[in-house]
Amino acid sequence: MKSPIHLNALRAFEASARHQSFSAAAAELHVTPAAVGQLVRTLEQWLGTPLFHRGASGRIRLVPTEAAERALPDIRAGFARLTLGLERLKEGAPTGMLTVAISPAFAAKWLLPRIERFQAAWPDTDVRLDTNLKPVDFAAQQIDIGVRYGTGVWPGLAAEKLMDEEVYPVCSPELLRRNGALDQPASLARETLIHDLSMDGYIGFPTWDMWLEKAGAQDVSTHRGMKINNSAAVLQAAIDGHGVALARSVMAHDDLAAGRLVRLFPEIRFPSALAYYVIYRPETISLPKLSAFRGWLFDEAVLHRRSLAASRPAA
Repeated sequence: MKSPIHLNALRAFEASARHQSFSAAAAELHVTPAAVGQLVRTLEQWLGTPLFHRGASGRIRLVPTEAAERALPDIRAGFARLTLGLERLKEGAPTGMLTVAISPAFAAKWLLPRIERFQAAWPDTDVRLDTNLKPVDFAAQQIDIGVRYGTGVWPGLAAEKLMDEEVYPVCSPELLRRNGALDQPASLARETLIHDLSMDGYIGFPTWDMWLEKAGAQDVSTHRGMKINNSAAVLQAAIDGHGVALARSVMAHDDLAAGRLVRLFPEIRFPSALAYYVIYRPETISLPKLSAFRGWLFDEAVLHRRSLAASRPAA
């Protein structure tokens, strides 16, 4: 049977019980205290029972009755479900806000230099970047889609590989002019090594020890140098001439193309065991905004790979 009680009456009752005040409930709901009181009385009349205890004078003391206290958790849960349902409806809109979970370094070095092309194609979609490095609950925090670096496994989320990556040493042209050419990996022994600690301890994340072993330069000490926990800052330190960084190819691509960095020892190939993945809740893949952004990411990845192939030295 359809209830004749408007949701506003339930909202007024819930807010009044929570604040124990018609005035505070009215401020929250942006109405007058008299309007809140009338809504509560309408609900009481329909139910045939009081919702708040009354004193001898008949004046309402905003202390919920026992029956009201029992009902409040279900009413609050119902409002929470309604709010979630409205968010689901908003998700399905072809325009509006799109929230993207992404690392600060990937945003700075790869996404932001390219995002204008997405905005030109989808001018009615506003992109909001969530750069929280901690694990996030996509549903609870209203994240639409993300890009993460790892092995491709994030519980509860679909993951599609976007880009592979390799690592290699880079430095500024000025460092080479100042210190002389680095003609072999062993030459790194005289330089300050810049270490990327952004995923320190993550299995498979490449380190200077791993690259130097591959290059056959075990005599180069890795105990010294500059240690930074942000991949973009690692590259900036190298650009500023503070040493030689072990760069991630996706992050370093634009700086190399612009001549801000120089790749060292290109003949040594060291692919990373980790890769970039597009992640999202499987049930949301058909949403227009998400589908458009996902498709754009993969188109940009194709352009990125082509650019890498064109700049790669001949074998």
